[in-house]
Amino acid sequence: MDAYAVEMRNISKHYGGLWANRNINLQVKQGEVHAIVGENGAGKSTLMNILYGLITPDSGAILINGQEVKIASPRVAIDLGIGMVHQHFKLVPGFTVAENICLGMEPRQGLLVDREKMLAMTLKMSREFGLTIDPAARIKDLPVGILQRVEILKALGRGARILILDEPTAVLTPGETRELFNTIRKMAAQGKTIILITHKLKEVLAISQRVTILRQGCVAGNLVTRETNERELASLMVGKEVSFQAFPREEVKGATREVLRVDRLSVYDSFGVKKVKEVSFGVKSGEIVTIAGVEGNGQTELAEALAGLGEVAGGRIFVNDEEITSLQAVKRRERSLIFPRTG
Repeated sequence: MDAYAVEMRNISKHYGGLWANRNINLQVKQGEVHAIVGENGAGKSTLMNILYGLITPDSGAILINGQEVKIASPRVAIDLGIGMVHQHFKLVPGFTVAENICLGMEPRQGLLVDREKMLAMTLKMSREFGLTIDPAARIKDLPVGILQRVEILKALGRGARILILDEPTAVLTPGETRELFNTIRKMAAQGKTIILITHKLKEVLAISQRVTILRQGCVAGNLVTRETNERELASLMVGKEVSFQAFPREEVKGATREVLRVDRLSVYDSFGVKKVKEVSFGVKSGEIVTIAGVEGNGQTELAEALAGLGEVAGGRIFVNDEEITSLQAVKRRERSLIFPRTG
């Protein structure tokens, strides 16, 4: 039997009394798409950050193509042919696509960067992997789906043969997800190994060949994807049988008093970009109101602004008919307006 592209043996990592990973074994074949699933906090990202050299394990061994290696940093991982596309992209907004992809390995003509060659290299690479992109476009002007393509090309341009994708569809529309999956299939057909961190079970079944399930820092199962289903995966993730029956929705009686009103609210993100543009809505007593959208479209900035943690660019916020737009977060908490962070 040929050696695994990636083998992690008895990997453990703990922080104080908390085990992030505990005696985890993972085997990934060359050219396969291998999904790693689990609830938030199950240890998925910790395990992959160990493989990419961002975290040092307390114990265990890592083998790449059958050879034991010590991955002390991302630089070592890159030299070993391991690339990682993080959930939150690490691109330079003011640079072009080509400048980001070639950063640190720019082609030169004498002492100067050969920009024409850099653009040509990026264009050739994008066509090779079917990732249509404008090499001269600036990162700050591009939608999130294109930014992900840049991150993938950046990893491939550094020689990645093993590519880790951390929750790659969290920021994508359904159409962009289909395009990403086409790219993943093409890379796998070319012999590249893809490790996909996700919790979306339908996507696991659609794209992977094998799946490893983590629960509370331990391996709960290793399955061939075509031999499993959503119910089994969900049960292994949470440790008990899971019902897929829709939760009955009941009308809330007496939900007539408006407790929160948002009037034409606009909010900046941390880069000074207006992410929320004149949004208005109201919430009545006893109601559950959902704000939905692909990640990166202003939901977090809206919630932070409501809690007094973000910069309001315009508009007003009312709680029980009292305007609180200018109140600090502690004063808003006194009025029971709270944003409990999950990450």
